[in-house]
Amino acid sequence: MNFYIIIPAHNETSSIGLTLSSLANQTLLPKRVVVVNDNSTDNTQDIVEGYAEKHSFITLINSKSSNEHLPGSKIINAFYKGYETLDNNYDVICKFDADLIFPYNYLEQLAAHFKSNEKLGIASGFCYIEKNKTWALESLTRKDHIRGALKAYKKECFLEIGKLKPSMGWDTVDELLAKYYGWELLTDKSLHVKHLKPTGISYNKASKYLQGEAMYKMRYGFFITLISALKLAYKKRSFLLFKDYLVGYFKAKKEKIEFLVSEDEGEFIRNLRWKGIMNKFQK
Repeated sequence: MNFYIIIPAHNETSSIGLTLSSLANQTLLPKRVVVVNDNSTDNTQDIVEGYAEKHSFITLINSKSSNEHLPGSKIINAFYKGYETLDNNYDVICKFDADLIFPYNYLEQLAAHFKSNEKLGIASGFCYIEKNKTWALESLTRKDHIRGALKAYKKECFLEIGKLKPSMGWDTVDELLAKYYGWELLTDKSLHVKHLKPTGISYNKASKYLQGEAMYKMRYGFFITLISALKLAYKKRSFLLFKDYLVGYFKAKKEKIEFLVSEDEGEFIRNLRWKGIMNKFQK
């Protein structure tokens, strides 16, 4: 099974070597690994070039984009810079972060899952972070949600959902659309991926409304947005974020920003969200 992997990277000197080393030591080697060095000012390029000299399947692309951190769009635009260099001879395409250490059998295990279930569209392991000198499960998201850091898509699913959306919420809408088209998702709890920089980058003032904007663009509607915004703000322990999410939603609605999904897809997404909400209330 041919795995093509694209890794957007920005100032990843401390981690990109570890990521590439873990991929170069897989029991099932990837056919292509493309690192998109996006405007780095450190030694990311030198490190990737060193691995590319040793491993023919690793290539480097240098890209210049804005230094401004825009959640979603910046990283997916970098992803497409790598995607444009690839042919179509892949079975699975992956978008991985540049701060992950994969277990040696990661790709082999994902391949087994894809081979055993023809309706499996997206799969991953779980991210673990270091706490008190031990590695603990990162608890930012539900266990049935595949983190944006380590997405692996079956080719047919990737194409049917329209690939990846350069927007905040891209790693949610991809799963919703996969379900709309009848694909299944899988998270393998036996695959422990070390996440070296889980805290992420602080968002700038301009981007703080993008979460609410994404909820609008996914056609959540007001009430689902209200519930989702409240839940997310509670998880992050910030009522101000709840306000920002709603402001972002209404701002997008006022400006009539383009939706990420069609009307039919939006109706499916709302029904799916309501079903999930009602199931939680019944427990």
